[in-house]
Amino acid sequence: MAAGAGAFAWVTFPSMPTRRVYCSAAHRDGQLFVLGGCGGGGRALGTAEVLDLPAQRWTTLPPLPTPRAGAAALALGKQILVVGGVDATQSPLASVEVYHVDEGKWEKKAALAQPSMGISAVQRDGAVYALGGMGADTSPQALVRVYEPAKDHWQPLPSMPTPCYGASAFLQGNKIFVLGGRQGKLPVTAFEAFDLETRSWTRYPSVPSRRAFAACAMADGVVFSLGGLQQPGPHNFYSRPHFVNTVEMFDPAQGAWRKPNRTIRMREKRADFVASCLGGRVVAVGGLGNAGGNQSYPLDSVEGFSPSQKKWEPLPPMPTGRCSCSSCPAPGLLFLIGGVAQGPSSAVEALCLREAP
Repeated sequence: MAAGAGAFAWVTFPSMPTRRVYCSAAHRDGQLFVLGGCGGGGRALGTAEVLDLPAQRWTTLPPLPTPRAGAAALALGKQILVVGGVDATQSPLASVEVYHVDEGKWEKKAALAQPSMGISAVQRDGAVYALGGMGADTSPQALVRVYEPAKDHWQPLPSMPTPCYGASAFLQGNKIFVLGGRQGKLPVTAFEAFDLETRSWTRYPSVPSRRAFAACAMADGVVFSLGGLQQPGPHNFYSRPHFVNTVEMFDPAQGAWRKPNRTIRMREKRADFVASCLGGRVVAVGGLGNAGGNQSYPLDSVEGFSPSQKKWEPLPPMPTGRCSCSSCPAPGLLFLIGGVAQGPSSAVEALCLREAP
């Protein structure tokens, strides 16, 4: 059952000591780790900071051995693993580093076989699966690799049918679903799943429309592809990319994308926003829009889709409107970290479910 719109509220945390965008975040045990990213000058940072949630206090950690932006970060027990990304010269990185929470220090780990930025990573049973990415020659990668911390070793797995970087990956049962992402500047419509038991790929019908900076989410096993920038097509009266409020839903039980339906479009046209699942709803938060004008600007609007009622409702707006946010889910919370407001932001805010009275 989806939570009512009134069940959602925002919590504002103290601002990060360092403003940044494209940072990597991981949550474990009441602590939010924020690692690397780009500051105002656009260079990759080595900055590592942790927010103690109960105490509402930031602590500066020893910096990342390799400054990086756009890395994959995951909490594994008492370690925070950071994989790939780009360095201060904008070159993709193969390096993998781990922060030991108890010891307060970084350690270099087995590197990826090839440098890679825009990796999608998921973990299952203590193993980390790293999918896709973009290499040093800027071409998209189809690489799939699994890391077992005890062995400190990356093992190659069967490649993705469609190479891409910056994709969304969702773990559902014993499958990793992959969709979205890009090849160069072109959005990818491929939708594929890797079966962890048979170690084989399945191709599903492609996402029906091609949109850049769309956002994806999964709720109750249904995959959502939302919003973005639609490129002008040959049969399209728009002469330049335009923001859309498209909602496309794939039901694995039916093995097909549901027929497009105007009544379930989002309330706001948006791109470069955060989508997630919270309280049984798909939520769309912030991003970039233009409300029908020519000038695009960061949005503070938030909406939630109830799968049972099949409609979007407004949720409380984000205290600091921004796009390009990093996000991090935690139980009952969705953190939105940094991003771009009038430049790199230091805001850290969480959409949460209020305690039941």
